Amino acid sequence: MPATHRIAATPETVRWGAFDAGFAPLLEIPSGDLVVLECVSGAPEVMPAPETGLKVPPALAAIHAARPPRLGPHILTGPVAVTGAEPGDVLRIDIEKIELGWDWGFCGFRPLFGTLPEDFPYARMLHIPVDRAARTGHVPVGPGVTLPLSPFFGVMGVAPPSEWGAISTKEPRAHGGNLDNKELTEGSTLWLPVHVPGGNFSAGDGHGVQGDGEVCINALEMCLTGHFRLTLEKGGGAKDPALRYPRAETATHYISMGMHEDLDLAMKQALREMIGFIVARMNVSPADAYQLCSLAVDFHVTQTVNGEKGVHGMLRKGLFF
Repeated sequence: MPATHRIAATPETVRWGAFDAGFAPLLEIPSGDLVVLECVSGAPEVMPAPETGLKVPPALAAIHAARPPRLGPHILTGPVAVTGAEPGDVLRIDIEKIELGWDWGFCGFRPLFGTLPEDFPYARMLHIPVDRAARTGHVPVGPGVTLPLSPFFGVMGVAPPSEWGAISTKEPRAHGGNLDNKELTEGSTLWLPVHVPGGNFSAGDGHGVQGDGEVCINALEMCLTGHFRLTLEKGGGAKDPALRYPRAETATHYISMGMHEDLDLAMKQALREMIGFIVARMNVSPADAYQLCSLAVDFHVTQTVNGEKGVHGMLRKGLFF
């Protein structure tokens, strides 16, 4: 029977801002087991002032006090290895449940970052109270704006190829990482190609809610706990023997992804990934699939703020297959 494993966010179980094939897994689990990862978000410099009445989560405070090495912006919990995973395989990540981990989050921007740094050459930070029972966040602007939450993890990734060395969590790549795809909520599935033995999955960068584009650089950054079922698909799986790039699925859509510092090239990659996906499932040519994409696939700007920009294509289930 599949088992459930839980990893708390502690100075010993997190990596701050880095993926590296050299990171030893915290544990190894059989394919099909569920792993519950408690994830925290936020550096000391973005914590709320005491007079706000907002408390820093104890787990996050302990990590701050330990001062772990920082390469990129995100605190990740993991990695977790899956027995038998080898390069050329695919790891299926079913996101079964997402719990709100604390009663506030933050959204800010700062000079030189975001989509419009020339228009906003200064820093600003909002701390946003969260009603966990109602699953809403109250944004303190104007008279106040209450938003329904749709939580997801901005960063989900496996270890990159060993030749990449240590890489920042800022830029999404073939191993996944900082995808910032708001479609990857509870009930969705992500597929990632395996680059090292075990795969070594990590997650973090909890988002309470985000608009496509994530234009100012932050979503509602907050602590989340994710329930991830990790399943090994040998040789890329029967349906995707050539999968070498992140792909996802929700209850209603198939999702392709493209990432590049040039948004046009990110779009081309997301389109090529979707063409390949359609060709693999239908008895059609790439030219047929290209035209079907123009007729029926929606392409969204995932995010424009991580160096490597993102585009994702969405094909509604039941249209073609």
